[in-house]
Amino acid sequence: MSEQALVHAAVKELREMKLAGFRVLCPGDQYIKEIPKAISLLNERSGEIKHVLNPHQLVGAFFVEESSQEEDGYWICFEVKEIEKVPTGMTSLVIPAQKYASLRHKGSNHEIGNSYSKLHGWIEEKGYSRLKDKWHLEIYHKWNNLNDLDIELLDAIK
Repeated sequence: MSEQALVHAAVKELREMKLAGFRVLCPGDQYIKEIPKAISLLNERSGEIKHVLNPHQLVGAFFVEESSQEEDGYWICFEVKEIEKVPTGMTSLVIPAQKYASLRHKGSNHEIGNSYSKLHGWIEEKGYSRLKDKWHLEIYHKWNNLNDLDIELLDAIK
């Protein structure tokens, strides 16, 4: 796993989250390029979002297997206390309370797949099932350098 520092996987239960930000919709192989662009735009326009709970943390949200066009894509957002007057060009969503398998990824965005492989192996080893039709999250703690990210990967499980 190269020089990544990975914290051990764990199970977490998260409360409902209200999010406001951008939806990224592109061909699958383009997300690695388009998500960083959306993050930059979100950083530039962060002052337009009302009721941000933590300006030093971003939340990515997606479905592994979407069942409709409305579920397709990747959302990069700030968590907000309440959704009010979403800025032009942005969107909002509510992520229900959910149980997740969690693993911290520290390293390059090109190596995040390795961290997901490790997390998926842990899920299987512990006897959990991935819920591919539920929201999966990525909590960004550090995102300004694509070679030095700090992201908590949260895979919906039961």
